[in-house]
Parts: sequence; structure tokens; C-alpha cells
Amino acid sequence: MNFKPDTPPASRFDSIDALRGAAVVWMSVYHLCFDLNHFGYLKQNFYLDPFWTWQRTAIVSLFLFAAGLGQAIAVHQGQSWPRFWRRWGQVAACALLVSAGSYWMYPQSFIYFGVLHGMAVMLLIVRLTAGWGGWLWVLGGAAIAMQFIASYAHSIWAGAEFLNENSLNWLGLISRKPITEDYVPLIPWIGVMWWGMALGTWALRQRPQWFRPAPGRDRGPVVRGLAWLGRWSLSYYMLHQPVLMGLLMAVGTLA
Repeated sequence: MNFKPDTPPASRFDSIDALRGAAVVWMSVYHLCFDLNHFGYLKQNFYLDPFWTWQRTAIVSLFLFAAGLGQAIAVHQGQSWPRFWRRWGQVAACALLVSAGSYWMYPQSFIYFGVLHGMAVMLLIVRLTAGWGGWLWVLGGAAIAMQFIASYAHSIWAGAEFLNENSLNWLGLISRKPITEDYVPLIPWIGVMWWGMALGTWALRQRPQWFRPAPGRDRGPVVRGLAWLGRWSLSYYMLHQPVLMGLLMAVGTLA
């Protein structure tokens, strides 16, 4: 299906950018609370309390689902591999910076396979499987189910312990979470991105109106603001924590 002549071939969809922007806002609130806890202004268990762990799961899911939708749009618009590699290189480079920065802050639990590391691997896999159509739904469900299958395998077979080693735990087939500040392994999270790709591919063919407002309809300032934020999500992601931490450190110094 081709876009109509009056639609730019490489145009963005405000609806997808706004979805990503909503995830950015939610993430910012979550990280502000996390930082307040780190500096002693809050007393919360972000690692075990379901109120916080489920929020983290929802935020990561929203980011990865939006990334899958974005890949569907990119493929639909005929994005070239060189352009894909340029964007992928930005994500990969930022992942390395996150590892370096987190090692400076948390040397015993630095981030070696967090959301950007996982996204770099998943984007490549999802792009290579973009043409698999309805099978993407199956792949996504299988990836999510593998988490539970792996847990069962660990419970009945001691030999599966090797999957917990640092060299392999990025796969996600683990029985215990590694000591790290952020951990987004391939399993089950690639399933979420595959489902985003699957829905986006289907909707662009069958329900293209979902991605654009009706002619003459203004989405409103909130959606426009979220869409703008979503377009700069990677830059914002890299800057927001240093800014938040710096502000809280300044507050602590002045108090």
C-alpha cells in the first residue's frame, strides 16, 4: 500500500510520537521518584515493591511497543538500510554511554544490558523479520512464553544454571535477576516489539486512519507536546537522569 501523493514519503505520525512521548513523561516521573529515593527523600523499595516494579514493566513495554510500531512505519515508507544503520548506531552508541555512566555511579551494579542495549539488538532482529507478516504475532507470543518455560526448566534441571552467567543472561532465560540497575533482556521483551511491528504492519494496510487525524481536526496542545517530546525521546533519555541527579545534588548542597 502506497501513501497518497500529498503524504510525504518519510513523514512522521504524531500519534506514534505522542505514544512515545507519554512513555517519556511516565519514565521521568518514575525516575524522579527513584532519584528522590536514592538521595533519601523517599523510602521505597524500587526492586521488590509491585507498585514500582509493575510501573517499570509498563514503561518499558510502552517504549518497546512504540519502537515496533515505528519499525513498521519505517519499512512501510521504504526506509533504506543505510538510514536504519545511522539510527541504530545512535542507539548503540548511547547504550555504551549508559554503561560508562552507570559504571561511574554504580560500579557494583552498572548497566550492561539495559533498555538501550536490548533495543539495539531487538531493532536489528525485528527489522530482519519485518516481512514475516502474521507470524510476528506468533513469534511475539513465543518470546513472552519462553520466560515461563525457562523458569520451569530451571526448576527441574540444575544444568540450566549456565544461563544465569553474565555471558548469557542477556538472553533472558534466567532463574534470578542479575545485579544491575537496568536489565532488559531479549526474552521476553522482543515479544513486545514484535507485537508492535505486527500491529503496525496490519494497521497501515487495513486501518491507516488510525495513524492520522481526520482532515481539519486539531489533536490539541497536549498531544502536540507529547508528539514533540516523542520525536526527541533518545536525546531526552540520555539527558534527563544527569539533569535530575544534578538538580537533586544541588538541592542537597543548598539545604
